[in-house]
Amino acid sequence: MKTLLRTAALVLPLSLLAGTALAQEEKKVPLKPVPVHAIKATAAPVLDADVASGVWEKAPATAVKAQKGVNFKDNLGETGGTVQAAYDDKAVYLRLVYDDPTLSVRRSPYVKQADGSWKKLTDPDDKGGDNNKFYEDKLAIIWNIDKSIFGFDEKFGCQAACHAGEPGKSYGNKYTEDEGELGDIWHLKYVRGGFLGQIDNQYLDSTRFDPQKSPEAGRKSDAKTGGGYADIKLVDGKPQFMNKSGQAANKGGTYWLREADKAPFDDSKYVAGDEVASILVEPFTGDRGVIKTSAKWKAGKWTILIERPLTTASKFDVQFNDLTKVYGFGVAFFDNAQVRHSQVREPLHLIFDK
Repeated sequence: MKTLLRTAALVLPLSLLAGTALAQEEKKVPLKPVPVHAIKATAAPVLDADVASGVWEKAPATAVKAQKGVNFKDNLGETGGTVQAAYDDKAVYLRLVYDDPTLSVRRSPYVKQADGSWKKLTDPDDKGGDNNKFYEDKLAIIWNIDKSIFGFDEKFGCQAACHAGEPGKSYGNKYTEDEGELGDIWHLKYVRGGFLGQIDNQYLDSTRFDPQKSPEAGRKSDAKTGGGYADIKLVDGKPQFMNKSGQAANKGGTYWLREADKAPFDDSKYVAGDEVASILVEPFTGDRGVIKTSAKWKAGKWTILIERPLTTASKFDVQFNDLTKVYGFGVAFFDNAQVRHSQVREPLHLIFDK
């Protein structure tokens, strides 16, 4: 039976999760949905976060406030910004602008030690999948596919699929309550694809957490035909690859490595304190790569443009095939955090204006 009382995840800080069962079983508070109006574009917006002209001069900017993450200003886990939307005959476009005082791209690099060895930078407080010190900035949007997730559009937004205080995960799990409930996840991971102009296309189902069979619980990835990201391994104590430029990431290089730029590792090019990328990245092809973006950080703000076809061939994607309908979605912002995002608590409603 579907129920209005569901455990809340990715909402509570760890200090609360470590407390009583009451803290672990927080009741979701119904909130009033916030409308986001998409206007019809006479010309497709330029996919460039630096361009604020054209349709973005006319599209209403809906103010949003996100809470209960980590980092952000004064480490309060709060941030604010705006959401704009537009569409044409082929695609839907979103423009999100929000405050983030720092650009975070230093995602667990390898660092050369004084004795010549190499070590990956890790968050000493990370108890598993909870890196908040050496990670990347991210953005996540979840769409309620065919209004299947109970309570999502009307009252709870993303909270409808949140589950905190479960064994084995320090910050809870994400899954829908009942079989057949599906969400479409647009997950911008700046170091693992955002810099390439791509958002990771994922989805959400009702799979429960299992440390061996389903460590990500209901969060899944759409099918791909190529590309993606993979960890660079240590081989004989040294990173397997380096950038062919030989430039250290902390000396003008990058904290990611593309296939076309990789070269066999040459330890002689680096001195103690030099950092190199630990992640190899290429654009996704197939269903997982259908969402385009331009994401730029400047002067304490992220501006993120998103473009996706109105319809796709995947059952794991939201289909904007009826522009008279309202489409429910939720938004979360990550400041140098693996999972501890700040979320917009209210459900958002995308409305296509004529």
